[in-house]
Amino acid sequence: MDRFYKEVSVGETETGEFQLLLDGRTVKTPGRNVLALPNRDLGEAVAEEWRAQGKQILPETMPMTRLVNTAIDGVRDNEAAVADDIATFAGTDLLCYRADGPDGLVAMQGEAWDPALRWAEGRVGGTFHLSEGVMHVDQPDETMAGIQSLLSGFTPFELTALHIMTSLTGSAVLALAVAEGELSTEDAWGAAHVDEDWQISQWGEDKEASDRRAKRKDDFDTAARMMALVRN
Repeated sequence: MDRFYKEVSVGETETGEFQLLLDGRTVKTPGRNVLALPNRDLGEAVAEEWRAQGKQILPETMPMTRLVNTAIDGVRDNEAAVADDIATFAGTDLLCYRADGPDGLVAMQGEAWDPALRWAEGRVGGTFHLSEGVMHVDQPDETMAGIQSLLSGFTPFELTALHIMTSLTGSAVLALAVAEGELSTEDAWGAAHVDEDWQISQWGEDKEASDRRAKRKDDFDTAARMMALVRN
């Protein structure tokens, strides 16, 4: 749609939330909820996207706005279901499924994945079982219970960011490590693509695949940034 506003600001409410204001008026999400954020830092990140719009409003240039809309309309009041979905990813986590060869790939997986798994085990109070190839391996009940307990403390905005990072990497462990500052976004993204990078080193890079990966990385970075802003 055409841009219909001049001034973008962030206003604090009596309840301590921060609302996006366009020419002083509150903004509604697609679900008709007030676009209100938990802190000013996240509010300003959303406001910057609205300030950057030209004569037309282009939703594809507003990734943070899309994420907060998802948190407000889709995750809030559905936290348990989203946490369950993240836990399901953890039950089949990328980091638990190892190659049986060649040796170079096995070594790369161990170097990139073992430290994150050891950290996660300490964090949730349980161990992760590993498998070679695609043969399914069940994770211990105490490990899954620890993950659920950890996720129960996440807010709708945190769960939204975590779910996106988990979906994009196939690893709840890597997403949690980013959320809690154990891994940088670059290290986590690299760890999630060990197999792909091995294939590239052997056979070369595909341009279309590279472009898709870059787009997913942008989405991952936005989710990680929202997580950091919420926890700031």
